[in-house]
Amino acid sequence: MLALEGVVSGYGPSPVLHGLSLTVAEGEIVTILGSNGAGKTTTLRTIQGLLRPRAGEIRLAGQPIQGLATDQVVRLGIAHCPEARLIFPRMTVRENLEMGAYVRTDREGIRQDLERVLETFPRLRERVGQRGGTLSGGEQQMLAIGRSLMARPKLLLLDEPSLGLAPMLVTQIFGIIREINRAGTSVLLVEQNARMALKVASRGYVLETGRIVLEGPAADLAQNEQVKKAYLGM
Repeated sequence: MLALEGVVSGYGPSPVLHGLSLTVAEGEIVTILGSNGAGKTTTLRTIQGLLRPRAGEIRLAGQPIQGLATDQVVRLGIAHCPEARLIFPRMTVRENLEMGAYVRTDREGIRQDLERVLETFPRLRERVGQRGGTLSGGEQQMLAIGRSLMARPKLLLLDEPSLGLAPMLVTQIFGIIREINRAGTSVLLVEQNARMALKVASRGYVLETGRIVLEGPAADLAQNEQVKKAYLGM
């Protein structure tokens, strides 16, 4: 579904990604692990079109998408749930969700997807008329994911979905990620909680200073001594 080959990208004169190559197959959850500053968020922003790669190719279902505007990337089937949620705090829950469908014109499909999101996140249904900025951190994360799903993506990019959440909510969020994947959406997951990420993912990549240093099945990475020491606290 998604393939990056030799991607160089970053901010200003110095690149953050140095020839990055990775793939996400249809139906997969793939995770990217790495320390702060490794280039994880830069990877997602480059895929989404928020950053233009200086070199390399990004393909969605075989179609090159590097250089496309962000709204064009969304129309092709990629949605991005950013780090720190970035919801619209003065808009209601319903309005935030409707913003996720801004590239769509199928009113009945939007209505059905809104109902589906509210079924997935019952807490949001209870607060559908409430302003986003008054929600708890966990509720805002649900809203951010729900907003992304309103684009009806083939591929969902998730950036630190568990950041700042209590352990019980982390478990709930990762359960929802599994449900989203089982419903047919592929997921590329950036996550500091490596233990949880490797539990839900089928494959993973370890990123250091903009380069892939390890890759493989998630179960194998979870047993890798380097990963255990650096990311699993073992």
